[in-house]
Amino acid sequence: MREITYAEAINEAMSEEMRQNDNIIFIGEDIGVYGGAFGVSRGMLEEFGEERVKDTPITELAITGAAVGAALTGLRPIAELMFSDFMTFAMDPLVNQAAKSRFQFGGQASVPMVLRTPGGSGTGAAEQHSQSLEAWVCHVPGLKVVIPSTPYDAKGLLKTAIRDNNPVVFIEQKLLYRTKGEVPEQGDDYTIPLGVADIKRTGKDLTIVTYGRMVQRCLEVAEEFASEDVDIEVIDIRSLVPLDKECLIQSAKKTGKIVIVHEACQTGGYGGELSSVIVDSEAFFYLDAPVKRVGGLDVPIPYNPGLEAQVVPTVDSISSAVRELL
Repeated sequence: MREITYAEAINEAMSEEMRQNDNIIFIGEDIGVYGGAFGVSRGMLEEFGEERVKDTPITELAITGAAVGAALTGLRPIAELMFSDFMTFAMDPLVNQAAKSRFQFGGQASVPMVLRTPGGSGTGAAEQHSQSLEAWVCHVPGLKVVIPSTPYDAKGLLKTAIRDNNPVVFIEQKLLYRTKGEVPEQGDDYTIPLGVADIKRTGKDLTIVTYGRMVQRCLEVAEEFASEDVDIEVIDIRSLVPLDKECLIQSAKKTGKIVIVHEACQTGGYGGELSSVIVDSEAFFYLDAPVKRVGGLDVPIPYNPGLEAQVVPTVDSISSAVRELL
């Protein structure tokens, strides 16, 4: 297969779906003429025109509210927020309208929209443009939440999200945009179902459960321990809601040791939910030690690059956690 970037994979997913369905529109700040804050939507305005690729004012509340309204009246909007931190402005239409409308109207209404937004740190964008807030939206019944780690997953999962009749929050970690990976040729239509985890590396001695850009760090740790004859399994959950619980439970039963890794602050992070899925199941009786979490420090993301690099899990901190369990 050819290799393309994560950003190109997202662009292809949107463009291919828009070619197939005239009801899909794309709205957000600087997505048209500028091509998106991270260059994800370059060329889309030229192909689809201003009626379907709409530059909006700088107001995340209006972007999200417009997407909810458009979805309720028959369109399938993709809305982009320039940074996931700005979901704070969008919470009312997202949490109180998009997530609840299908329930509120007894299934007679649906909200087929995707809210795309870059998350995470590592670009020197400081504390108000570098957060990982996925646990907030995972807590809301009615929202689906996806964080892909590879170009292949990004394209397949986004196409599925666009076709879904429910609101999907699709978080793209910024440092992944320029990473490359194998993706089928354009026109080779493929999707990845939500709620299915991917075992990025099989193993028998310990399981690391993770998602997003931490997947590559965990794979690096697994390779490091392989030189010591320790066989580590790495699970990329990909879809946070719905979650592939059975994959986690079966891996925990197989290895008996679990390390959970995510970039977001550890307190209240999604790792707590992942841990509870395992310990509330029959896998609890197979564990050799308590489940261990490795999350970000409970501090705002610093601007200083040296400090910024240390407030999220590093290869060293993940390795230390693994070594403690072993």
